[in-house]
Amino acid sequence: MNKPTGIDPRGPRFGATITAVLLLVDVFISIPLATAPINVEAHGYVLLVVLSGIFLWGAVGGVQQSPYGLFFAKFIRPRLKAPTFVESPAGPTFSQAVGFIVTITGVLLYLADVPAAVPVAAAIAFVAAFLNSAFGYCLGCEIYLLFAKRGITFGLEKAGTPRTTPVGSDHTI
Repeated sequence: MNKPTGIDPRGPRFGATITAVLLLVDVFISIPLATAPINVEAHGYVLLVVLSGIFLWGAVGGVQQSPYGLFFAKFIRPRLKAPTFVESPAGPTFSQAVGFIVTITGVLLYLADVPAAVPVAAAIAFVAAFLNSAFGYCLGCEIYLLFAKRGITFGLEKAGTPRTTPVGSDHTI
């Protein structure tokens, strides 16, 4: 049997859980920034910069090569049963780009003297990460599918690539 190409769908959900927790922390620690003078050493701002970098890493390198994807593959995945299906990494990778755009917008607006941008950007990104983490609903993946249905794949996959592939009982990822 040929090995299906794709990723274990539990990997991006694992990453979304870590991201959601960090973004929720960021929302709460950055709320005071909304009314304070700009301070690039503020913990809420620094955490959003770090999360922006992690999103960028996942968007450029692919979701499998993000820090959470690498951790999942090395330490979590070997302890789980094989998934019943694998999915195209295109949607989750696109989601990382969306997360980067949201968080970097908060970072840049904060630097442009819009102090409320950090908690607002963190809150928006938190909602998306929470939906994926808690309910398996990947908002960025759904946005990607809207583009892909029109043939726009941003070079993430070839046209006609299946979104999910069933895995046989002899398959291990």
